[in-house]
Amino acid sequence: MNYALEKIKRDSPASFYFFSAGRENLNLEKLLKSVELRNPKVKKRLIKACRMKREPSAIPGYRFLPLSYLLIFFILIGSPSVVFAEEGGAIQGHSHEEIKRGERFFKGLLPFNRQGPSCVSCHNLSPSDTMNWNPSAIEIAVKYIDKDEASFQAALMQPMGAKMAQVHAGFQFEEKDLKAMKAYLDDLAMTGTSSAKPTIYNLLIFIFLGLLITWAILELIFFRKIKFRVIPLTIFILSFGIQISMVLREGTRLGLSPGYAPTQPIKFSHKVHAGDNGIDCMYCHHTAEQSKTAGIPAMNLCMNCHVLIREGSHSGKFEIAKIVDAVEKKKPVEWTRIHNLPDHVFFSHAIHVGSAKLDCAKCHGPVEEMDIMQQHSDLSMGWCINCHRETQVQFTENGYYESFVKMHEKYSVEDLKRMTAADVGANDCMRCHY
Repeated sequence: MNYALEKIKRDSPASFYFFSAGRENLNLEKLLKSVELRNPKVKKRLIKACRMKREPSAIPGYRFLPLSYLLIFFILIGSPSVVFAEEGGAIQGHSHEEIKRGERFFKGLLPFNRQGPSCVSCHNLSPSDTMNWNPSAIEIAVKYIDKDEASFQAALMQPMGAKMAQVHAGFQFEEKDLKAMKAYLDDLAMTGTSSAKPTIYNLLIFIFLGLLITWAILELIFFRKIKFRVIPLTIFILSFGIQISMVLREGTRLGLSPGYAPTQPIKFSHKVHAGDNGIDCMYCHHTAEQSKTAGIPAMNLCMNCHVLIREGSHSGKFEIAKIVDAVEKKKPVEWTRIHNLPDHVFFSHAIHVGSAKLDCAKCHGPVEEMDIMQQHSDLSMGWCINCHRETQVQFTENGYYESFVKMHEKYSVEDLKRMTAADVGANDCMRCHY
């Protein structure tokens, strides 16, 4: 309590001399009460400090500072924005300096007096959640890795497609810059782009809350350093409540993936085909009414239109060229499946689309508005059961239900119109799990 003694020495020298003359058994708190200090507020604060057994100049809540520093550390290392990319090395015929120069040129850092947009402003290096009709940097790199510099320069400066010629109009690049950019793209094709590492942000927050709960329990039972017991009790209740909410939220989301929209090998837009051009769903997914699955259209079906249409109004020639290349090389396109149910669940498009005559949007949402196809519904068991309870069966307008003779005899026409899928056994366990 050096600070307290200094105040006493300045404001009451006699009391200080009495205290320091060998009277160690004198309680400092009692001494403070017996002397008169110039500032009553300081005296009150010093007495409180003696009771708390801490320096009065300490910051309120200083005991929480180590935990605060720990939280900040967890946030920094768990943040998805903290991504460490691996640098590409030198490749045959190109130095490391040339590759780095090409990277800076592609990203718009060179030349310093650059007037036009950078390459990366159109050709993204990382996946985007919105449709970017321009080919990504990795797609360009893979396509031109086997081409020489002359072919690359010709494709860039004298493009054949109308869309690319419009965008690249007025571009002026020096030969050394194009050579450096080709070196960077070749290196990118071999090393790939750096992907974002999975974040452990929620896990770190959960652990930090556990530490707070542990501290609060120890403080309430053993330490008892804080005068107001409501503080550790409040921290315990809030931390435990947040942990419970995190467990419930993550447990509910386990196995569900609404909004899932993976990057596909070809930028196919349902908005362009089903929305703008009005192509019926059954033209491409022609097995939906008779088969368990809706089916993935073959590339030959795409060529019914694209045998003539070789350049898109949005994507130019790049994306349609992938279809032509797949047909000519007889190599199937490896699409990434979006809607996928667990193995223990049976689902048939024939029952829902063919028999029940449900519209595709009932499960897949407004597909005609999606440039990037994504999972619209969560496809959970509860979602299916609620749909069966709410969806009315068209007994009088659907030939499939004419075979339900006993129900037609038992119920009137008005009763049949109010029947739902659950009333005809859609929610029986063995319908989906057998």
